[in-house]
Amino acid sequence: MNAARPADPTAHERLYRNLRGRILVGELPPGQALTIRGLARDYHVSMTPAREAVRRLAAEGALTLSASGRVTTPELSVERIEELAALRALIEPELAARALPRAHFALIDRLSAINNGIADAVTGHDAVGYIRSNLDFHRTLYLRAQAPAMLAILETVWLQLGPTMRALYGRVQRNDPPCHHRMIIAALRAGDEPALRLAIRADVTHGLRHLTADGTTS
Repeated sequence: MNAARPADPTAHERLYRNLRGRILVGELPPGQALTIRGLARDYHVSMTPAREAVRRLAAEGALTLSASGRVTTPELSVERIEELAALRALIEPELAARALPRAHFALIDRLSAINNGIADAVTGHDAVGYIRSNLDFHRTLYLRAQAPAMLAILETVWLQLGPTMRALYGRVQRNDPPCHHRMIIAALRAGDEPALRLAIRADVTHGLRHLTADGTTS
């Protein structure tokens, strides 16, 4: 008798990474309902890797999995948004400060180029492109901190905020890229750590205030 064929680990990883990426950049709005069967169908995998990917993302806070098995993207309360914003305000200035001694001119030029891409996304009213480029701007800088544990924690915070950031983009009518990015780049060029910490903290908390101002994320 042949042994049961094991689940394909690459199928699980492929679904997990793709769905994680979509949640991270706000492709899915808050409260978006998903089904394991639907995910299995859409990604051409069996139910087992789909179920494993959902459980893994639920453990990271990227999905909400109810006792009845209902799967949704998170709808964050005001208190939860404030908590995650506080985490960003603690972690990101520290990562930026650690990156500062390694912020060579090529890195600063790269950040400027990414910021130009953010401006293009704003002009094109491309919410997902905006969020993706914004995260790329921050991640590119923080990778220079050489603090992988801190960055891993931060990425779980970003992941939980992904759908909410999409809601934020719909609420705030942007005509220009974030002004704080120019302040971040200027502080890097000047080697000014206090100014860099201040600019990072202002950048990561400014937008989320619009979501908590009236006590709703809708």
